[in-house]
Amino acid sequence: VNSWWNSLTEGQRTVTGIIAANVFIFCLWRLPGMRRIMFTYFTSDPSSKALCSPMLLSTFSHFSLFHMAANMYVLWSFSSSVVSLLGCEQFIAVYLSAGVISTFVSYVAKMATGKFEPSLGASGAIMTVLAAVCTKMPEAKLAIIFLPMFTFTAGNALKAIIAFDTAGLALGWRFFDHAAHLGGALFGM
Repeated sequence: VNSWWNSLTEGQRTVTGIIAANVFIFCLWRLPGMRRIMFTYFTSDPSSKALCSPMLLSTFSHFSLFHMAANMYVLWSFSSSVVSLLGCEQFIAVYLSAGVISTFVSYVAKMATGKFEPSLGASGAIMTVLAAVCTKMPEAKLAIIFLPMFTFTAGNALKAIIAFDTAGLALGWRFFDHAAHLGGALFGM
């Protein structure tokens, strides 16, 4: 374990704790006795009695394994770049702030549309990380994990993601929390 830990970059070591927290909270969702607490404090919903703490706690909460794995893969992939840009302490501060800010933007959109579905996940905070890297390194080459033969610049990736989430928000698509994604991306830029 020690040699593995020492082989990690500073960014990877920094996000290991975030990933561990996400895995722990994912496991809590599997305990039937925890369901009420999880829905109250680990999902963001502007109509909930608990308004503030879920804005942060929902950032570490995933109900499906695929959702968590995808988010943590992106976080892990961009961790070295973003920690080298910001430093360890600043990254943690930005990541936690991004979770709250993206959830707040989601709350505003839900209040404006009257759609009060609860949401959860690290996507808004991860969009901040992604947007920060794409803004600082717009010419960096990126690829999609299952389609590595197709590459594109980070700048173009960010534009495409913002366009997709803007369309999703405007058209009322409900699969993703597009408002949280946009809030996170704007915070990262």
